[in-house]
Amino acid sequence: MGNDSVINFVDAVAVYNGYPALAGVTLRVERNEIVLLQGPNGAGKSTLLRACAGLMPVIRGTANVLGYDLTVDRESVRERVGLLGHQNGLFGELTIAENVSFWSTVVGASTEERISAMERMAIDGKLAGRRVSELSAGQKRRCALACLVVRRAELWLLDEPHAGLDAKGRDEIDRIVKEAAASGATIVVASHEIERAQQLATRTISLVAGQVRDSQ
Repeated sequence: MGNDSVINFVDAVAVYNGYPALAGVTLRVERNEIVLLQGPNGAGKSTLLRACAGLMPVIRGTANVLGYDLTVDRESVRERVGLLGHQNGLFGELTIAENVSFWSTVVGASTEERISAMERMAIDGKLAGRRVSELSAGQKRRCALACLVVRRAELWLLDEPHAGLDAKGRDEIDRIVKEAAASGATIVVASHEIERAQQLATRTISLVAGQVRDSQ
């Protein structure tokens, strides 16, 4: 694997509920790329993101992420990867501020970073004191994104990141993604909003039936 290669999958196979969700994926992503994953529902986009995050076992083939062999060690990579999935991964009984503070403490982010992330996602002020379980879908998404920002991950794995957000929130996500890539992060985005995502991406990869069919 090259020094700048963040993701290197070769004929990677992952099975979900007895079905080959990844059916021999070969994929290479270099540092600082913003890669768009596109494909129909069930193509394996979410599975690929979860596999890259060390949450889905690869049972055959090569699967290296940030220098870790995921067929041997899936836990070590998780500290360096930030995954935003369909489930926001928030603590429902905690407030917005407490959720963001939790991740801020885990990674040693500064108070300024925490406050900035909440302001950018418009979840500061009185809203910050509300429990996540009481929030709208869009507010939960904003909170999850603020948590991702303070984590300062090297690899961002975003599954439909614009879902539930208004136009202003979507534009802010785009700015954050561009800034993260400029600061050294690598981003892989799965999205059905092709036109918007293509404006962000440096490369587009098409998945069909658990395999990469096109990369450009």
